[in-house]
Amino acid sequence: MDLSYSPEEMTFREEVQLWLKSNVPEHIRQKVIRYQALTRDDYNSWHGILADKGWSVPHWPVEWGGTGWNVTQRYIFDEEFGAAAAPALPPLGPHMCASVLMKFGTDVQKKKFLPRIRTGEDFWIQGYSEPSAGSDLAAIQTKAERIADHYVVNGQKIWTTLGQFGDWIFCLVRTNFKVEKKQDGISFLLIDMKTPGITVRPIILMDGGHEVNEVFFKDVIVHKENLVFEEDKGWTVAKYLLGHERMNSARVGISRRELKALKNLAATQIKNNRPLIEDTRFRDRLARIEIELTALEITAMRFLDRMRQAGQPPGADVSVLKIKGTEIQQQITELMMQSIGLKALPRHSLGHHNWDDWAAEIAPRYFNFRKTSIYAGSNEIQRNIIAKMTLGL
Repeated sequence: MDLSYSPEEMTFREEVQLWLKSNVPEHIRQKVIRYQALTRDDYNSWHGILADKGWSVPHWPVEWGGTGWNVTQRYIFDEEFGAAAAPALPPLGPHMCASVLMKFGTDVQKKKFLPRIRTGEDFWIQGYSEPSAGSDLAAIQTKAERIADHYVVNGQKIWTTLGQFGDWIFCLVRTNFKVEKKQDGISFLLIDMKTPGITVRPIILMDGGHEVNEVFFKDVIVHKENLVFEEDKGWTVAKYLLGHERMNSARVGISRRELKALKNLAATQIKNNRPLIEDTRFRDRLARIEIELTALEITAMRFLDRMRQAGQPPGADVSVLKIKGTEIQQQITELMMQSIGLKALPRHSLGHHNWDDWAAEIAPRYFNFRKTSIYAGSNEIQRNIIAKMTLGL
């Protein structure tokens, strides 16, 4: 097993580092560092810069605009993004919808949607969760009734990330209610958000942020050409898509950058007349996170070595990256909160509206990161997957 990088891979890392240093717009980088929300214009401009370089979809096949990089180069690229405070493009289009189209889409669907995803012309969002179907995704009730050459969609989706920016939404809908297993009778539809009958309603979070939404469908007409794969077989697509998310869940580069910021922060905070970073109990927790992050990086390298040797996607045990990666992310935000103390109170609690106050962004970030152990399959579900598929329990 080879857990090191070759000289060529190290040269590639340096190339990525230098390009990011020169090309990430400073106002966007500062938003990432200060945990501020990006606007649609921010995403669009950054997507355009990456597309011009040919790096917006590095994991795609070359014939569709990908780079031809191997799995190690793509991993290095993702980690350097995190380390440089370069915002990752929302994965809903370039990673998730595109992966589905390449695997299950028709030639017409690929030619229509993939070029526009590559350039960022269309902003994609996901329609999975419903008020009564979250972790139990197969319980969806949004109905798509087939009439002649189209579907009529009625129902509701919830927790739709960045739904306020959406041009298109990929949706799980129920096309057949008369099934023995609830995983059957589900279909995967692509829906233009400008279609009459669609309403997007914001869900304002505790910190006042607008990241997620409700999406309502009332007699929405969707042509049958926007059905991906076979009718009633959408669960096959959904499983493929969920499995595709987990290799990138480790986010070692981002956690390395955040850990450095945490150390710098703790060195400036005074507790009992000395810097917090000199507190024994605090240092113990900090050291544990750093050790676990190093172990996570080595584990990710093991998966990379297996993938480049076998040329195949990782198995079910890749879920360990999702579990440990998200736990580390949460632990860092917890120590950030401990370090900053009362300064982490939300802006409205501080009695002023200093939008440049970085400390006031830490509490919203802490609360926001509670979700990381839930999305892409909760960590409890990931443990079940490992127990069943890897350990045979």
